[in-house]
Amino acid sequence: MTDLVTRRDDDGLCWLTLNRPDKLNALTVDMFRALRTHIQALYRDDSARVVILQGAGRCFSAGHDLADIAAGEEVPSRGWHSETLRLMEKLPKPVIAAVHGHCYTGALEVALAADMIVASSDAKFADTHAKWALTPIWGMSQRLPRRVGLATAKRLMFTAETILADEAGRIGLAELVFDATRFTEQIEDFARQMLSNSSFSHAANKKLLEATDAGPLDAGLQWEVMETEGVGPDMQARLQTFLKG
Repeated sequence: MTDLVTRRDDDGLCWLTLNRPDKLNALTVDMFRALRTHIQALYRDDSARVVILQGAGRCFSAGHDLADIAAGEEVPSRGWHSETLRLMEKLPKPVIAAVHGHCYTGALEVALAADMIVASSDAKFADTHAKWALTPIWGMSQRLPRRVGLATAKRLMFTAETILADEAGRIGLAELVFDATRFTEQIEDFARQMLSNSSFSHAANKKLLEATDAGPLDAGLQWEVMETEGVGPDMQARLQTFLKG
């Protein structure tokens, strides 16, 4: 049986690939189970320092498998999908959603749980919950407005419109847009910029940002001062390398 989510490691980069290309990587319980297994393993693996989540074949993912929904899919527990994405979101290392082709509804919820979305110029995004008389339970109502603002989130959710990569970049849904013909290469170059920096700092910064997101500025500033993790064990080595250069 083909692995529904594959993992490939390359000198500190971890490529996780949604691997159901014949179904446009439509998301099932079994795919989430495979994704969760990889995420849990990454908590224990310091060799993987930056994670790239992508889709095999023609697109990132067309979204939640509607056939599974119609069949009354069985999940291990209430909120299990959301919990799985929260585990990914809280990984103490950068996670990049590399989106090409379709990224609709449930797939967008998955991508939003990454630290950032980087889009191929052929990417298309939509939240179609309202089209099917559904409401989000994987995090759309919380993460989308934090990414694009409340009014824009309402527009996307109420209209179920499809937006292209350039528009996604303009509204802040996608952090960067790369040319489709060189997407994988440019994603790797971008990820290796992060890889060259301190894993200690990445983990500490994610904790700071997570703890104070959308909170009062003064409280956040105080939290930053009081809860800082200080300097990393590799600080001196990095400084000496620079100074000797």
